[in-house]
Amino acid sequence: MLRRENRKFGLLALGVLAAGSLAGSAFAMPDPQAQIDNGAKVYAAKCATCHGADLAGKSALSLAGTEAGGRWAGQTAADLFQRVSTMPQGAPNSLPVNDYLDLTAFILSRNSIKPGAVLTNDPIALRQIPAAFGARPMTKPVLTQRHDVSDKIAGGPTQAELTAAGPKTTDWLFTNHDYGAQRYVDATQIKPSNVASLRPVCLYQVGDMFPFPTNPLIYKGTMYFTSRDATISIDAATCKLNWRYDRPSRVGAAYGLKQNRGAAIKDGKLIYGTHDGFLIALDAGTGKELWVRDVADASKNQGGFTMAPILFEDLIIAAPAGSELGVKGWIGAFKLATGEPVWRFNTVPDDNEPGADSWPSHDARQHGGGTVWGSLTIDVAKGLLYLPVSNPTPDFEGDRRPGDNLYTDSLVVLDARTGKYSWHYQVTPHDTHDYDLTQAGPLFTATIDGKPRPIVITAGKEGTVNALDRETHKLLYSTPATTRANTDKEWIAIDTTKTGERVCPGSIGGIQWQGLAYNPGTGLLYAPAADWCLMTREPVDQSRGWLTAIDGATGKVAWRYAAPRPMLSAVTTTSSGLVFAGEMTGDFLALGAKDGKVLFRFDVGGPITGGTPTYMVGDKQYVAVMTGAANAFWQAEKGSSTVVVFGLP
Repeated sequence: MLRRENRKFGLLALGVLAAGSLAGSAFAMPDPQAQIDNGAKVYAAKCATCHGADLAGKSALSLAGTEAGGRWAGQTAADLFQRVSTMPQGAPNSLPVNDYLDLTAFILSRNSIKPGAVLTNDPIALRQIPAAFGARPMTKPVLTQRHDVSDKIAGGPTQAELTAAGPKTTDWLFTNHDYGAQRYVDATQIKPSNVASLRPVCLYQVGDMFPFPTNPLIYKGTMYFTSRDATISIDAATCKLNWRYDRPSRVGAAYGLKQNRGAAIKDGKLIYGTHDGFLIALDAGTGKELWVRDVADASKNQGGFTMAPILFEDLIIAAPAGSELGVKGWIGAFKLATGEPVWRFNTVPDDNEPGADSWPSHDARQHGGGTVWGSLTIDVAKGLLYLPVSNPTPDFEGDRRPGDNLYTDSLVVLDARTGKYSWHYQVTPHDTHDYDLTQAGPLFTATIDGKPRPIVITAGKEGTVNALDRETHKLLYSTPATTRANTDKEWIAIDTTKTGERVCPGSIGGIQWQGLAYNPGTGLLYAPAADWCLMTREPVDQSRGWLTAIDGATGKVAWRYAAPRPMLSAVTTTSSGLVFAGEMTGDFLALGAKDGKVLFRFDVGGPITGGTPTYMVGDKQYVAVMTGAANAFWQAEKGSSTVVVFGLP
């Protein structure tokens, strides 16, 4: 029986940003101190239980001091007012606007910020007041330590554990669960007959409202995840903080790379890349820095890391994103012990490299795009790395770069140990629609014409699920997962104002950064997608979404779930016959893996664009949901970055 949770689940005192919270007529109080004093009373009654009587943090994050200062650097009183307007927990905008302004004044005063005048609900005036908490904005990393879990993780996971991650139920060791990116877990405690009984058991509040597309890792009951500027370890069953590493960026908040999709773990080291171009190794037990490697300076058009790295043997494999920022794409390997470079492959070729003649000139290739920001997969038995390459630039002006523009919009296969080219398949030659390839997986085997065939799936913003034989490299099928129209026409030549023609998917439609799932029991692939066409008559708030189940052997559609907004969350499937997914509306879903029937729905209060992993701690199965803000393009209701863990009663 479907269980519908009608009320919003209150994630945070700093939870969902309500539209129009700055609207209304201005008012004045005779004395700024009176406003602060009233704010103190409101805080004591409505906020202190979670944030602590002294604002130092309790079950929720601190609102004063150096640690809070790092999170609020570069923001203003307008930002603070918007966030406090989401309080109290579970009841955003339930207090009079004057009380929210008083709270803002009180919190600022406790951080040595005195505006000198009564705060009013004038957004222009509020933006003139900085909200850099603490003595000064954070200029170097801040490590908050609560629990050392070094003994618990015991220097793992080992390479043997990573290699065996596929069938494991206890842990979730990769951004897409395993080297083959199947996002499948052999777990049966949560099943169709009891999934409607799922309840939130704990939550962790990150304390920012940046996009939150992260996929967490879980190892021996410890969860690791990233936000834009923080890397965090919590208990995977209680959400209690182990440690938190906050690191400031060398580029401003307005820079084009504003998110982080996850980390990688091996041999007691947690590895992640920053959006301003660093690779960083942390001690997975304590959060302490082991090494920092400056790889790509985002302020110099070299891009930055938004993808989760993948670890194989003694190598870290990662690539910077930022095609539209004038970057020439590449992917490389670095030593796990030190971060020292090992090999590098140019996804937009240099002079005299294979594929260079698919571009018109040396100059066109120097800022040709072709970065890699989607997830990576590895065929461990053969030592082959599969990577999805993004769009060429300039995005829509194909006449400036005639040719196929290799290796953009291509699945590229390399030797994982050396970076040597093996083969490629270009899904969209000479792309003029910004059709990044985002997926290089799952890897699986299916019986076709009576014979087992090793398959790799590749997909992207063009909106198709493409199956390739990993041995013959031939295309087996290509199945649309969203609306497709006019994909063969030059976008720049279509006058939507006169003809009403649509290009579907639009430049930010199709299959986005989160991976498909493959269930060997049902033989089905599960593909989330955005349905948005590029035309003047289709505003983005009219965009829709799909979750499509596709037969992995034939490419035939088994069922489709229609979503009211784009499906951007990761998908997870289990041996018990479930599919977990999330919606931009904030709904966390469990569907029947065979028929797509919705068996459970729970509104967590903010868009879900990150992971939905399931795992075991002790003898209990959990599901974690990453909820928070979506990319601003989607005009979705904002939410504060939060991890919500579900379990059975």
